[in-house]
Amino acid sequence: MQPDRLASQLQLFLDILDHGSFSATARLHALTPSAVARRMDALEQSLGYRLFNRTTHVVKPTSAAQAFAIRARRIIHELNLARMESGQLDDAPQGNIRIDAPAPFGRRHLAPALAEFLTLYPQVDIQLQLIDSFIDLQGEHLGQVDLVLRIGPLADTRLVATPLAPMIRVVCASPAYLERRGLPETPDDLCQHDGIDWDTLAPPQAWRFERAGKTYTSRPGRMRLQANNAEALLCGALAGLGIAHLPTWLISEHLLRGELLPLFCQDGLPATEASGVYALRLTREANARSHLLLNFLKNRFGPVPPWDRSLRERFPTRG
Repeated sequence: MQPDRLASQLQLFLDILDHGSFSATARLHALTPSAVARRMDALEQSLGYRLFNRTTHVVKPTSAAQAFAIRARRIIHELNLARMESGQLDDAPQGNIRIDAPAPFGRRHLAPALAEFLTLYPQVDIQLQLIDSFIDLQGEHLGQVDLVLRIGPLADTRLVATPLAPMIRVVCASPAYLERRGLPETPDDLCQHDGIDWDTLAPPQAWRFERAGKTYTSRPGRMRLQANNAEALLCGALAGLGIAHLPTWLISEHLLRGELLPLFCQDGLPATEASGVYALRLTREANARSHLLLNFLKNRFGPVPPWDRSLRERFPTRG
């Protein structure tokens, strides 16, 4: 099978897995549901086992599909890297890219991605500044950087935003805290518990829940720790100070190791939020090196971020 055809077929399979239906995937790829079904039939035939159990209204992945998905994502990632490497000819981009990013996300996810990018493109240099506070996008600062990474809702319409990754936020607490204070059965029980939260600029989706199709807010009754830094909030949660509502890009490894336990996830992880991780720039046309980096980061972080993949296998996502 040709590499491009293989990548297309694997991406189709992963999109069905992520979106839960042939029809949603068909809309994403401008295909008919029957065309999607035929391509999955061909993939299953070539593999020699079923990937989906299908009924009239439901498509459910088999256990084999979950295992195959890990390899499929790796294959697509390697093919994308191969395409990038093959494009390094005499006209390869060169020069410096200046980037500002939030420090917690930058240390965990952006810096390793940039190191891989620089290995692929030896004629490109990157100047990375990690900011512990909220990044200022006003005044002269905009002219001093090529890209600014921002997590959360976007209000400044002057800027051109490139989505890099969706975001999921999970209510969580340490096993020690839950053993000491008990397990809240519903978000309404949070008022009887200690909490950990941002002291300013709280994310608009924090402590919001849905009931009967309506959104409502429910917070812990006492905030034991408030801070303006995500890693400080994580430390408080790991220390058992209270219940926190934190993004999976920050806590996924701790959830997988059992150092934090997800709450209210009996039916799966919460749905992705309307906002996510963005790369912002002032001009609509990015220079060649910045455009190359944006495409690299989109492939690296989306459509399902690497920090969410193992979580999705353990906790199917709602919505």
